[in-house]
Amino acid sequence: MSNVRIGVYVCHCGSNIAGKVDVKAVAEFARGLPGVVVARDYIFMCSEPGQELIQNDIREQRLNRVVVASCSPLMHEGTFRKACSRVGLNHYLMQMANLREQCSWVTLDGEAATEKAKALVAGAVGKTRFLQPLNEREVSVKQAVLVVGGGIAGIQAALQCADAGYKVYLVERKQSIGGHMAMFDKTFPTLDCSACILTPKMVSVGQHPNIELMAYSEVEEVGGYVGNLRVKVRHKAAYVDHDKCNGCGVCLEKCPARVPNEFEQGRGQRRAIYTMFPQAVPNKPVIDADVCRFFTKGKCGVCEKFCKNGAIDLKQQDRISEVEVGAVILATGHQVFDAEKMPRYGYGKYPDVYSALDFERMVNAGGFSGGEVRCADGRQPEAVGLVHCVGSRDQNHLRYCSQVCCMYSLKFAHLIKEHTGAQVYNFYIDMRCVGKGYEEFYDRLLEEGVRFVRGKVAEVSMHAKHPSEEGKLIVQVEDTLAGVVRRIPLDMLVLANGLQSRDDADSVGRLFGVSRNQNGFFIEQHPKLNPIGTPNHCVFIAGTCAGPKDIPHAVAQASAAAAGAMTVLRQESVLLESIAARVREEVCSGCRTCLDVCPYDAVRFDEEAGRASIDETMCRGCGTCVASCPSAAIEGRHFTDDQIESEIEGLLMSFADWRPKEKEEDQASESASVVT
Repeated sequence: MSNVRIGVYVCHCGSNIAGKVDVKAVAEFARGLPGVVVARDYIFMCSEPGQELIQNDIREQRLNRVVVASCSPLMHEGTFRKACSRVGLNHYLMQMANLREQCSWVTLDGEAATEKAKALVAGAVGKTRFLQPLNEREVSVKQAVLVVGGGIAGIQAALQCADAGYKVYLVERKQSIGGHMAMFDKTFPTLDCSACILTPKMVSVGQHPNIELMAYSEVEEVGGYVGNLRVKVRHKAAYVDHDKCNGCGVCLEKCPARVPNEFEQGRGQRRAIYTMFPQAVPNKPVIDADVCRFFTKGKCGVCEKFCKNGAIDLKQQDRISEVEVGAVILATGHQVFDAEKMPRYGYGKYPDVYSALDFERMVNAGGFSGGEVRCADGRQPEAVGLVHCVGSRDQNHLRYCSQVCCMYSLKFAHLIKEHTGAQVYNFYIDMRCVGKGYEEFYDRLLEEGVRFVRGKVAEVSMHAKHPSEEGKLIVQVEDTLAGVVRRIPLDMLVLANGLQSRDDADSVGRLFGVSRNQNGFFIEQHPKLNPIGTPNHCVFIAGTCAGPKDIPHAVAQASAAAAGAMTVLRQESVLLESIAARVREEVCSGCRTCLDVCPYDAVRFDEEAGRASIDETMCRGCGTCVASCPSAAIEGRHFTDDQIESEIEGLLMSFADWRPKEKEEDQASESASVVT
């Protein structure tokens, strides 16, 4: 590789790197590495002057390889690739060394950080010596968007894309779209009717000519590549022909089977054939085969008998459809923390302890109590408690703040006052009212006479110590502001459950190639610069699947995700990454091991030739097939054996001549002891 001319550029990143690493020493070290003709350091290499520095050297020093030692490639690999391309250097001949996240930020000792930085640069230079130019391929983009999840975020994203003229497939696993917002009575801080806001949008989704609504369906398989995704959707058997059904509701009235209604949090009942709620979209019922007497006992058919349109089809089966899309928006939402995991609150034990969603349905005019706030025995409560942070900010459960609990607890306090005039207590850790009009809403509750007790609830019981506590829920709580432990008798207790990721978030993430953070929520490409994008460039995230948030923030993120998806579609064509695997046919033994291990279905097998091949449009360059091939017949472009071995050699050679001073002193003393 005598014709290799490498330029090395070490970034200070302000003080992020230079505060720990001696960047000038690293640059000086790089000048002595094989193939390096120029090495420089600069305060902000990603800035325009920093990029011009690289571009000028490529022209004047005739560089044919570049190493940038700065931050994570996730942040600025694209930036430096474009800088190289603008002056005619193939951008695959640029290599980054991560001196920030992998060195300065995680290494306490400055000397050790500097030596590690030298090793990382030496490894990058070693690999760069063997880099080869690669060519990208241009492919067209399918002009359609898949939205997964029909809550308020999915609805907003679908409508925005559809209004822009793009075809949208909206997949919702339940009978109707609407999500959690459909369960709410009012929304904070304006106290608008939730249904009044949501229902028109739901109707717009159902009637929009550019939206194909796939309710009661789930995504089963995802294939293809950026801009060209093939998605298989399973349409669950509804046992009702929705083309014939007119939604008259006679079948719902006649069905004899009743089970707890999940939409009412199990506190009301529904039939075996049902719609989730009166304003459901689509307003066509489905049959729950697990409770329908026809399926469980082999006889009934009442719904079939009374349906005048002949829409009941008890022989219906699941069916699979396939759609092709250019972009995907994940808006799969969240689930509510199960308060039974914290038995000290008495949820599930005492009938007058309610979860947040229980209370939403209670106070809703369409809910199980018709909007009447009543205790389990029918009494109107005179004292009600609201416990904040149930599950949230708890080292044993949800370590993070769920962001919405303070505000919806304040909303509940107002609604309780409005419906009953009861005395209301808020048991809180901190009040977090961050949003437009939120602090003002808190002030309004103070004026309404709501009481606030700062402290964690230790226990909820019904152990009365004197007659006035008989039949009451006794809340024991430390009032940290007053410095006393209180016993407060209540008629009703409402728990502000935290928000957590869905149980199936991992499987959904695997389908679409999206990772999750330690709390189970989908990870964005960058929390500040690209909070709706993912490393999978045609997949975007919106709403509470990305983390807890209120309705305004979920809608804003959904609009941003829609803009991201439309940006992909607007390009009409994209360049495919050239980092992919390649089969050397002369070495391939035809063992088919690669077919079994490829997670992207990118390997093809030619039966006549008895050889494997790689579909480069499907390949993501993960290297699984390369590592597993027993014949070493598969090579990973941009990660060849020569490149990786040279990178390792650079790392090891850099460390060979360096040893921490304390170790040298220890070894010197050991040698002296042996001599003595």
